[in-house]
Amino acid sequence: MTPQANLGTLYLVPTPLDFGCDIQSPITDVLPQETLLVASRVAHWITENAKSTRAFLKRVDGLLPLALPVQQVSITELPREVHKKGDHAGQFDAKPLLKAALAGHDMALVSEAGMPAVADPGSSVVRAAHELGLRVVPLVGPVSLLLALAASGLNGQNFAFVGYLPQDGSARTQRLRELETLALKTGQTQLFIETPYRNQALWDALLRGLQSSTRLARASGLTLASMDVSCRSVQTWRNQPVGVSNQPTVFAIGK
Repeated sequence: MTPQANLGTLYLVPTPLDFGCDIQSPITDVLPQETLLVASRVAHWITENAKSTRAFLKRVDGLLPLALPVQQVSITELPREVHKKGDHAGQFDAKPLLKAALAGHDMALVSEAGMPAVADPGSSVVRAAHELGLRVVPLVGPVSLLLALAASGLNGQNFAFVGYLPQDGSARTQRLRELETLALKTGQTQLFIETPYRNQALWDALLRGLQSSTRLARASGLTLASMDVSCRSVQTWRNQPVGVSNQPTVFAIGK
């Protein structure tokens, strides 16, 4: 459906990657002026978490006055089941969340960190916007997957993000070996993430289950002063054992 002039626009607003961190970087280090300007004037938001969105808007307000006080900004949370099961497969109808845009108001979609709808909920909202004839505009900001990929030195011409791996030990090992086989056979870099408190368990499984020559990258604290990005062969990691960060981390394997 072609976007209609009398309808609002849905902006995809990226946020800093320092959500939940003790020390936050200046917001202008990661978000350009145009992104901040849009965030300052939009009064209708769809979000993963209202509390984190209010905190983000307060940071924006410190630089550019908001069109409305934070308390008066309309913030609608995606349903809990969307957080738990995801909304990328088309099972959730987000059209009712876009009523303000149908009435001519611009809206914004945001997640707790990074780009909404990429390794985060929000795909259903974007899909609904297209179906309703709304203009969809992604804004510039940090995307952890692409930052990690670029900094890894692994194949950036052919890659896949596979989300979370199984929590069960045997199922996780089997999945890792499937991904490794694909990476080594095709050259396609495989990226995945884990809940931060499970990072160490995943890291141990990677060192146990992968071939010695496979290249393994990890990237945590992206855009922060504490950033740590390293890519080595599995054997090198085994020879120089170090713990893994409990911050959000992107892992990647390749050849």
